[in-house]
Amino acid sequence: MPPSASSTPSTPSASPAPPPSGPSRPRSAALSRRGLLVGAAVAAGAQALDLRTAHAEPVRRDPFLLGVASGDPLPDAVVLWTRLVADPFDAASMGTRTVPVSWEVATDPDFRRVVRRGVAAAEAGRAHSVHVDVRGLQPGRDHWYRFRAGRHLSPAARTRTAPAAGARPGRLRLGVVNCQDWQHGYWPAYTALAAEDLDAVVHLGDYIYETDPNSALPDRLHTTPQTPGLNQLVTLADYRARHAQYKTDPALRAAHAAFPWIVTWDDHEVENNYAGLVDEIDDTGAAHQDTAAMARERAAAYQAYYEHMPLRTPYRNGSPDYRLYRRFDFGDLLRLNVLDTRQYRTDQPGGHSQDFGPVADGLGNTAGTLTGAEQEEWLRRGLSGSRARWNVIAQQVMTSQVRVPNILDPAHPLPPLANLDQWDGYDPARARLLRFLRDAAVANPVVLAGDIHSSWFSDLRIDRDDLAAAPVAVEFTATSVSSEFPAAFDAALKAFNPSLNPHVRYFDGLRRGYLRLDVDRERWLTDARTVDRVDVRESPVRTSASWAVAAGEPGLVPA
Repeated sequence: MPPSASSTPSTPSASPAPPPSGPSRPRSAALSRRGLLVGAAVAAGAQALDLRTAHAEPVRRDPFLLGVASGDPLPDAVVLWTRLVADPFDAASMGTRTVPVSWEVATDPDFRRVVRRGVAAAEAGRAHSVHVDVRGLQPGRDHWYRFRAGRHLSPAARTRTAPAAGARPGRLRLGVVNCQDWQHGYWPAYTALAAEDLDAVVHLGDYIYETDPNSALPDRLHTTPQTPGLNQLVTLADYRARHAQYKTDPALRAAHAAFPWIVTWDDHEVENNYAGLVDEIDDTGAAHQDTAAMARERAAAYQAYYEHMPLRTPYRNGSPDYRLYRRFDFGDLLRLNVLDTRQYRTDQPGGHSQDFGPVADGLGNTAGTLTGAEQEEWLRRGLSGSRARWNVIAQQVMTSQVRVPNILDPAHPLPPLANLDQWDGYDPARARLLRFLRDAAVANPVVLAGDIHSSWFSDLRIDRDDLAAAPVAVEFTATSVSSEFPAAFDAALKAFNPSLNPHVRYFDGLRRGYLRLDVDRERWLTDARTVDRVDVRESPVRTSASWAVAAGEPGLVPA
């Protein structure tokens, strides 16, 4: 089933190539990272694409400095992305005219069996980004792709289509990532992720951070925005430069080149803890924005996000609105519902600094919503109508009902506080969702979350304190790729979780990394894959925890 999103653009100037001979490549022979790099080297050093149209804008130097990516996989389609740059930090440096970019897709890494090719237009109004929705691909198999502009050939990369509709796949492997603050460290987690054997990667938000330059690492300073001192980005040029900076990281480019990505945003793609068109509570003076200014800032942020992501749904330039929630099916094994809990949410309750406040404020927020009514109804329809073995809600902030000791007052840490930027600030909406999962008998619901820069694996109950009741779902909250979690919070939560949050089965605030999901028809296995350090570019990855769920038996068990 295609994602439930707005209209799908046709592939620009696409033409099928002769079908490949021989059987499809089995999954067991999936391309390793070493094989991917070899394939890219062969592509870059040997074959050239057939570009049959003259360039309106000369391309004098390698324009593929931000790499290539793919995303939004369907059984017969995938979106290919690149962005041409001369100076990555100045979109105007590519000129004002359109550049034709040729592309091709093959079923082998040496491009001997090309199955689709065409020419796309890289327009100045979209920062010379390219989004190609390639159709007519074979389901459930690896494909390789590349671009050419002028005489310059992009790196080759691997992608993978989803299984056919109605197929009964036996296994699916996904990566889950979020929160990659450039200034907080390097990204050895992405180096490790690129070496995994995965079908797709899910990014849950905070792809960029909007803060001013300030880092202990001299080569990890943020770009300087047009208005420094606000500690936030404002203009389209600001957001474009920041996205481009993040894409210059070789580890991130390698992870994009290894798998198709399914992305959604959180707050830092615009600014910290914004809600709809409401500025964050702690902004004062020149940094504070009314709703009109927030709409302009959000339009700039959303456009830059689209320009740098492999997204299928078209974006209308200059709009503060973009429908990002959508749905993906992987045969009858897994349905993935991807939410947007920022664009449609009501303001966090209580008006507390940094959105930490009394638990009662969230319990009493009867009119509050994280999704908006339309998205909530869309989610309910997708869950109630699903025939998938596993039903996944991929979204940004923790659903688990967590009580946080007040570490700002060590002598009186209780009564606990709630993070009102999470579902704890919108308790009636959360209870409504959990009751629906129970009453509609949704098969094997799993919630994915990020945002909090730490790992939390939790059982979800309608009444968090009724530990005798069976969970209605489980939640896996992924730690960050590099963003910091305060060590003081780690120690306090490890001390207080057994009494305050007994439904939390696993917590770790010290390690950075990602989740690896290994799903079959009988079991869901989540591995916390973590690195030792982020103050260096290379650090070994290890599995620091493994927890499982048995199909038909809600609740987490150690694996």
